[in-house]
Amino acid sequence: MDIEVKVKLVREIEGQADIIPSYATSGSAGMDLRACIEEPIVMEAGQIVKIPTGIAIQISDRYVGGFVFPRSGLSSKYGISLINCVGVIDSDYTGEIICPVVNHGDKLFTVNPGDRIAQLVFMPVCNATLVQTDDLQETQRGSGGFGSTGLK
Repeated sequence: MDIEVKVKLVREIEGQADIIPSYATSGSAGMDLRACIEEPIVMEAGQIVKIPTGIAIQISDRYVGGFVFPRSGLSSKYGISLINCVGVIDSDYTGEIICPVVNHGDKLFTVNPGDRIAQLVFMPVCNATLVQTDDLQETQRGSGGFGSTGLK
């Protein structure tokens, strides 16, 4: 499924011409989001920093959302992730995409201008109509919570 999404530069920093997201390979699910910052940011262990991407988008289809995921390489190598795990960009949000990055590692981590900090994935969204009821249909699992399926 291909869609067209408008992208607007909301801040320009000298020497950062490549901040418009792009797919790294033809099979990539996510587009790389880059840090649109003027100088390096040194993050201490446990610190959260809101990193601007310099772009805003407009999704024309209300049944599509933009989802901002951590980059697996940053997470597995350095403990760098997004504090909200996954950011949701609603189709009617047109402000700058800001990534709340957290350092879960035990060492300082430096985010440099233009670094790839997250990835943007577009996915279908279903809008539900909730119908209040007093009864839910019985299932094999029922109300069994965490770990109730026996899977580890």
